Amino acid sequence: MFTLRWSVFALFALLPLQAQEIDWDKINSNTVFNLILRQNLDQRSSYSNIIQMGNYNNAELSLNARTNIVVKQLGDFNTLYFVNSFTDKETKAAVTAQGNNNIIDVTGSNSISNGMQINVKGDNRTVFMRNY
Repeated sequence: MFTLRWSVFALFALLPLQAQEIDWDKINSNTVFNLILRQNLDQRSSYSNIIQMGNYNNAELSLNARTNIVVKQLGDFNTLYFVNSFTDKETKAAVTAQGNNNIIDVTGSNSISNGMQINVKGDNRTVFMRNY
């Protein structure tokens, strides 16, 4: 029970909900999923779809609340780093890596990168993109 309480506390510490909307006496393992669902509905503009087929693929996403991203990693040992959490701009992106041992590292977003699609085909490819 101790672990569940701290997990729930850690979860809510990360969610930007207003304290007066939560009746903390009613938080338990049955109600926590309803609160998560409500939080996701409140931020309708954010959407992520991640498909990874293969072994040892990794996607580390640090997104703002207005990011819509589709990620597909097909193959083994593919890595995606996508960070745009330091801006509040709306961003739409699609990233596909097809092959093995590919690295895609995207930092930031701006009007030029909005709507971008990155497609990497092959093995041992690296893409660095910086948007400031």
